[in-house]
Amino acid sequence: MAEAETAARPRPGGPVPRRGARFRSAFGVWGGLGPLLRLLILTQLAFNVGFFAVLPFLSDHLGGAVGLAGWLVGLVLGLRTFSQQGLFVVGGALADRYGIRPVVLAGCGLRIAGFTWLGFAERPWSVIAAVLLVGFAAALFSPAVESEVARQAVAREEAGDGPRTGVLALFTMAGQAGAFVGPLLGALLLEADFRTVCLAGSVIFLLVLAGHWRLLPQHIPGRTPTRGPGGVRGLLGNRRFLALCLAYGTYLLAYNQLYLAVPAEVERAAGSQAPLAWLFALSSLLVVTAQLPVTRWAADRLDLRRSMTAGLVLLSAGFAVVAAARPAGLTGTAGLAPVAGFVALLTLGQMLIAPAARAWVPDLAAPGRLGLYVGALSSVSGLTVLVGSAATGSLLDADLPAAVPWLILAAIPLAATALLPRAGKP
Repeated sequence: MAEAETAARPRPGGPVPRRGARFRSAFGVWGGLGPLLRLLILTQLAFNVGFFAVLPFLSDHLGGAVGLAGWLVGLVLGLRTFSQQGLFVVGGALADRYGIRPVVLAGCGLRIAGFTWLGFAERPWSVIAAVLLVGFAAALFSPAVESEVARQAVAREEAGDGPRTGVLALFTMAGQAGAFVGPLLGALLLEADFRTVCLAGSVIFLLVLAGHWRLLPQHIPGRTPTRGPGGVRGLLGNRRFLALCLAYGTYLLAYNQLYLAVPAEVERAAGSQAPLAWLFALSSLLVVTAQLPVTRWAADRLDLRRSMTAGLVLLSAGFAVVAAARPAGLTGTAGLAPVAGFVALLTLGQMLIAPAARAWVPDLAAPGRLGLYVGALSSVSGLTVLVGSAATGSLLDADLPAAVPWLILAAIPLAATALLPRAGKP
């Protein structure tokens, strides 16, 4: 997760120059990308097809077929996020030290094993272990891919080939296209059973593994191994970077409600989780169609701090929409409209927050430690989600007025705006 600017680059909190023409040219950049960047962007597409074919249906599987209580479902989902996001720092540090090829290949192998195990797991301990393996697999391959995309995007920018945010917008769109296709594929395969869904996810990652074994270079020009102590100590002393991580973590906690609060609300309103796949499709379709215009608009008008602030406010508004409608107890199409509004506002907030946070990281990272800092952004955020998800599961299970849990969730992103670091270099 990373990027920012060079000569015409705004500092994290400074004024943003008008650069619409430069930025628009970045959106036609696919044809000018080298084979490595194309491979990595398509990798993100494949990762998300396999992942989102399974994850949207995990909550219902845990609460139904496995029979876990609501608080334990929330904890398991939080553990999945922590084993993934929380351990990104490990994958990022390994990518800095050994390069991206061995880390990506190992992660794909673990994801295949994890999905296969999850498909056959029936006891709670076995399900938890499989979920942790699924998460840790991504903790290896995702920061390796993301940090190399960021490094390549910075190199293109410094060579005068357009701002790095253009490349990262393409990367985001590829991921969301995968997140669009994945739930639809999963919903189709769920007509058989959850095991079939998991095995299909394993097959997708097997194909990714085979493709990377053949196409991913052993040595990437310009990337040199970083060894020696001091990286973690310097990171822990970087208060502005840690503040960014905490603010970003509140966004991930809000996003995690797509897998916890939203399925429960859909079940209540529709009597089943059948509409869930369409809500995930709505989110992904919004990103695929609107990410580039939104990123361009934000780049021309907002600095990174203001972009993240606006995104967090939109998250809060999304929770507030459901809170306002929840006491009426609407069902059917009318009952689904508020949660669809929440998904739309959450997605718009995501389109502002995620690129801005990633764009901030290189300005705050120590030289040669981009993978470590990219991973740490997700690791600190994952810890936030781990703590918050169990609490959220208990909150949703508690005997409270219908609007209260959603109002509490709405307050969290607003509070997070105060955590964002101020302008200037560390």
